[in-house]
Parts: sequence; C-alpha cells; structure tokens
Amino acid sequence: MFQDDELPKPRKSHEIGCDLTFLSAAELDERIAALKEEIARLEADKAAKTSSRAAAESFFR
Repeated sequence: MFQDDELPKPRKSHEIGCDLTFLSAAELDERIAALKEEIARLEADKAAKTSSRAAAESFFR
C-alpha cells in the first residue's frame, strides 16, 4: 500500500506574495496567464452560485 508521504506533492504554480526576484519575464507571463485562468474560473463559479441563490430566493417569495 502507498502512504501519503510517498506520493509526490503537487507543485504550486504561484503562491500569492512569493518572491518574484529570480523569475524571468517568460515565467512571469506564465504565472499571469495561470492566475487569469483561475480568476475566470472563480468568477464563473461565483456567477453560477449567485444565479442559483437568486432562483431559490425567487421561488420562496
């Protein structure tokens, strides 16, 4: 059986507030693109939850 300690840890592509000193412009572009994708994903999920809540509120009025 595998233990959790033996599994490889997923590498974070970006940690908010991390030191950016040694990153190249290309690496910064990659991180910006990844963060923009994450923002879009978060906004889509928020919109879905907001519309679900609005539908539920209108149903119970």
